Amino acid sequence: MSADRSYPTGIGTSSEDSIELLGLDLASDVLGQVSFGELAYWLATKRRPTPGQLRIFDAVLVSLADHGYTPTAIAARMTYYSAPDSIQGAIAAGLLGGGSRFLGVTEDTGTFLAAVVSELGDVAGYDELQWDEVARTVVADARAGGRKIPGLGHPVHKKGDPRTPVMFRIAREEGVFGPHLSLFEAIGRVHPEVLGRTLPLNGAGVAGACLVDAGLPVGLLRGFALLARTAGLIGHLAEEQSDPVGPSIYMEVDRNATYVPPTH
Repeated sequence: MSADRSYPTGIGTSSEDSIELLGLDLASDVLGQVSFGELAYWLATKRRPTPGQLRIFDAVLVSLADHGYTPTAIAARMTYYSAPDSIQGAIAAGLLGGGSRFLGVTEDTGTFLAAVVSELGDVAGYDELQWDEVARTVVADARAGGRKIPGLGHPVHKKGDPRTPVMFRIAREEGVFGPHLSLFEAIGRVHPEVLGRTLPLNGAGVAGACLVDAGLPVGLLRGFALLARTAGLIGHLAEEQSDPVGPSIYMEVDRNATYVPPTH
């Protein structure tokens, strides 16, 4: 006889006639009463978000959902062209492309800011000048160590990411503008005097700061970026079904590939 085993979870369980999710009956207490964004926050934190936390969380998800023909979107489209019977494979291909250059910036920025803030102690009374001093030190240390500040700069939006000021505004309106956004904003103010050039605070970076200030776990930040991008990839695949570009991309590259013999 095998020993009884228990696998505890605070997420959910099911029986023959019911499904329990986060301690509630899914059918009677959740369906039609909890939005997908609220549920995603709740699942990740085991607590319901405040209205302000939910609004900024939803805003972050929308801001990261799509950014055009990024490598993640192209990977999904090309995988779908190769295997149209595998929607899940096409979505997975796009998500697997989320890394340090695309999508990973949200995680990198949030992790970077959280590490700095955790060393400061009580920052509740910090004013703008104090945050500027912290930011100067952070930027100067990064420059001295030959490191880049995550979330600073954008390959397309050279003069300013249009998402950034809106995200700052929403966070302030909802009372969730905390130390991580304060530090990130200060980095935007002081970095030109340290680096000798002006770079925009990008939307992926401000998303990371927003998520941490909204109480989301730092270790899951990339997961939220991937959650958002899944919606965008579904949109690209829907478009690929009705107006495909995959065949054109394939033929353009394949027909123009040039063999270059090795030089060694």
